[in-house]
Amino acid sequence: MKICMIGTGYVGLVSGTCFADLGNKVFCVDNDKVKINKLKNTVSPIYEPGLDDLIRNNYRAKRLNFTDDLEKAVKESQIIFICVGTPTKKGSNLVDLSQVYSVAKSISKHIKSYKIIVNKSTVPVTTGDQIEKIIGKKVKKSLFDVISNPEFLREGEAIRDFKYPDRIVIGSDNKKIFRKMQLLYEPLIKKGAKFFCTSRKGAELIKYASNAFLATKITFINEIANLCEATGINVEDISVGIGSDARIGSRFLRAGPAYGGSCFPKDTKGLVSIAEKFKTNLSIVKSVIKSNQNRKILLTKRISKIMNNKIKNKKVTVLGVTFKANTDDMRESSSLVLIPYLLKKGAIVKYHDPSGPKKEFKKSKKLKFERTLSKACQGCDLIIINTEWDEFKSIDFKKIVKKNSFKIYDMRNLYNPIELKKRNIKYYSVGRE
Repeated sequence: MKICMIGTGYVGLVSGTCFADLGNKVFCVDNDKVKINKLKNTVSPIYEPGLDDLIRNNYRAKRLNFTDDLEKAVKESQIIFICVGTPTKKGSNLVDLSQVYSVAKSISKHIKSYKIIVNKSTVPVTTGDQIEKIIGKKVKKSLFDVISNPEFLREGEAIRDFKYPDRIVIGSDNKKIFRKMQLLYEPLIKKGAKFFCTSRKGAELIKYASNAFLATKITFINEIANLCEATGINVEDISVGIGSDARIGSRFLRAGPAYGGSCFPKDTKGLVSIAEKFKTNLSIVKSVIKSNQNRKILLTKRISKIMNNKIKNKKVTVLGVTFKANTDDMRESSSLVLIPYLLKKGAIVKYHDPSGPKKEFKKSKKLKFERTLSKACQGCDLIIINTEWDEFKSIDFKKIVKKNSFKIYDMRNLYNPIELKKRNIKYYSVGRE
């Protein structure tokens, strides 16, 4: 099939590349000419394991195309995916849909034959109705259908999630569309993916409800971890004990920092916003948002306790600053609260992240990025493990710190407390004291 992906951000680029890898001809469209030129040179603008090779292979095979020519891409494609950002509006829980609506207007100028318009951006319920109205102002209804096909890609594991999905959700009010979309996804369905059909509004809500539920699981186990610390219980025992129940499941029951990234923070807020529009009180989701915000503050206070309120002039190393491993995404990362807190308290702070230095910290003159793990940790008083990158899971701390007395605050519970204490290392973790 011929496919147009509008937007070369995380969702558009990964999905477009993977569709091409399935044998489709794909046009990835973006109005950022600098980004398009980089992609034509097979340079990915995002960090995602395995993506560079897929882009290179499919671009060379001429299945994958990058362009800023929307008109040509729309005219030559049968299916058009909208994959642009839907951030939260500043100072509110409202979703900024300006990019989605702008794309809808642009598409409407170039439709001359029948197209399936697929919204893959995460949007509130009824957004599909608005897209249909916008396009319908310039295009006959017989020439297009607007459907919802939410994505469920995890950063760091996006390619696997695309190729081996749990389910493919298609939301349409025209039942004839389901067969056409089933043909597009046939290679994935044959590998075991569940093909689930619902209404357009139903698909929109499935995405929001899924992310809100997962965010709730993370927040729940983080709160249980607080109780575990107060009562001397190991939170990992609790996670295994309740996660073994098939009704609950073990995934997303790992205690740690507040959730972050491009999805959970904005999507929980977006769900609350649309619920308020329909005069519905989502009290659980509201509590999740508040608890997650408090989590960032609580963990910084824990650092003060670990350091006996003596942070000034202490050498602190933060390992990992992205919101999770295997991504360069800094959106809503706990490090954006943690590092400024340490600097404000007068600490001498260095950080190391396998995905490189971050623009978010460029203005912090007192903060230093170290390219190697050993240089980052040498001579420090406190090591904070903020992100669970593989290279942080088997560190010989005494060898690289080269200091007799130092402390470790493992916010991801990567290490065995008993083993480190045997080596006379002062070790602190989450929900295990």
